Amino acid sequence: MSFRLALQESPGNPWFSWQYVRDNSDTILAALREHATLTAEAMLIATAVAVPLAVVAYWYRPLTGPILALSGILYTIPSLALLAFVAPYVGTTNSASVLIALVLYALLLIVRNSLAGLNQVPPDTRDAAQGMGYGRWGRLLRIELPLALPGIVTGLRLATVSTVALVTVGALIGYGGLGDLILTGFRNNFYKAEILTGAVLCVGLALVLDLLLATVGRLLMPWSRRAVR
Repeated sequence: MSFRLALQESPGNPWFSWQYVRDNSDTILAALREHATLTAEAMLIATAVAVPLAVVAYWYRPLTGPILALSGILYTIPSLALLAFVAPYVGTTNSASVLIALVLYALLLIVRNSLAGLNQVPPDTRDAAQGMGYGRWGRLLRIELPLALPGIVTGLRLATVSTVALVTVGALIGYGGLGDLILTGFRNNFYKAEILTGAVLCVGLALVLDLLLATVGRLLMPWSRRAVR
């Protein structure tokens, strides 16, 4: 214990070290790539599942409660418990366990916000589209989904930031991206430089992805820029 405390307080264990970054640049970049890849894959799959679920809940109102309830239950399961439940079925020697858990957690945020965006489409607009001869699919693709984009993008942004944070839990089975650096730092007698590097890059990745999605949202919704002006 005294040795560990001395290491934590010693000048040789600073919170940031360029020497550590230079010597371990390959490891750091590999962890960053894995973290970004897991986040991107989880968001693509979750979006492909959640947006259609939101559309189903929008079209068939009796299914709204069950869909939101199921995604809400999945979201409330502790991350470690969910990972422990999924891992035995898909194996702990690949990233599938982490990916499945990330997708399940992202569903609620995307479904709820996408459904809120669809529900905010003015009834007069839907009636006008129907009067112009648009069928259900035509109204959805050309009217309702474009007008629901603010809610959808909000859900994507929230889910992405949450997913970046949750990826670190995968370090427990060796697929945590930057979380591997943080966990290894704690195991290496509280190696501060390794811990802080992983944490700062994790926060930075979340901020960059959030800014990227916000920019994409503004490009997809030019009318919102005109409204601000």
